[in-house]
Amino acid sequence: MAGSGRAAGLTGDAASLSGSAPRDFRSAARNHPGGGSWTPWLYLAPALVVLGGLLLYPIYQLGLISFFRYTQAQVSGGEPTSFEGFGNYAELFGDSQFWQVLLATVLFAAACVGATLAVGCALAVLLTRVRAVPRLALMLAALGAWATPAVTGSTVWLFLFDPDFGPVNRLLGLGDHSWTYGRYSAFLLVLLEVVWCSFPFVMVTVYAGIRAVPAEVLEAAALDGASQWRIWRSVLAPMLRPILTVVTIQSVIWDFKVFTQIYVMTNGGGIAGQNLVLNVYAYQKAFASSQYGLGSAIGVVMLLILLAVTLGYLRSLRRQGEEL
Repeated sequence: MAGSGRAAGLTGDAASLSGSAPRDFRSAARNHPGGGSWTPWLYLAPALVVLGGLLLYPIYQLGLISFFRYTQAQVSGGEPTSFEGFGNYAELFGDSQFWQVLLATVLFAAACVGATLAVGCALAVLLTRVRAVPRLALMLAALGAWATPAVTGSTVWLFLFDPDFGPVNRLLGLGDHSWTYGRYSAFLLVLLEVVWCSFPFVMVTVYAGIRAVPAEVLEAAALDGASQWRIWRSVLAPMLRPILTVVTIQSVIWDFKVFTQIYVMTNGGGIAGQNLVLNVYAYQKAFASSQYGLGSAIGVVMLLILLAVTLGYLRSLRRQGEEL
């Protein structure tokens, strides 16, 4: 009887607690409506501090320098720093070479992004259709290309296409043809190297997304007679759109900021600057010509262009109902 009484008491206490706990929680939530809203920010605080030091402060300094006349004379202390306002931007936008380099950069980056996505997505689909050993070999080869430093990869590609000792000219029977002499052939050579070192990221990411797609969906599409291209266009691509969004934005940012490949493979921008892109152009203005304010202005323009492209792309996806 005593045990049953204690059990009944415990049951009553539990019932009273279960009945009062939600009311107590709701009253606490009403009394402190923002009580738990700061918890995620406390966890993010260390990362935000690091990002602020490594990203926001350099951007602030970049923008600040772009409003001043800042050359080697100011760096050495021989002349005082003078505020130019938008003078560097006016000089930049009044330079016809800047617009030529901007157009070349946009077209080159678009070609690199399109080729990288096409190669990466095609190989990702191929990985789902080969056996384990070829799949492992392809993954290792791709990751090896991805891990190769840009300077090393650019040097190797220069050797492969060398007019005197390169094996590519011999295989194609082109003799002593110089790939870096012509403007378009030099851009093509750099594009091939950029795609070679960039497609593994797209391939691995898209492959992981394909593996997450239910097999029944793909089997149903195949049973309906859909070709591989139709399965990709009508089934896989819509389901992988968030992943494709990420790899597209990453590719746009990387390819728009290409520096090492152009600088190494075209010897600083090609003959008479015919292969200049914005990053190399900014380097020449800032360090070769010691016009640090003008070089900073080019960097700010690049940042604004990338932000506009990224935000515009995300906004278009939001309008289509995609959750990002």
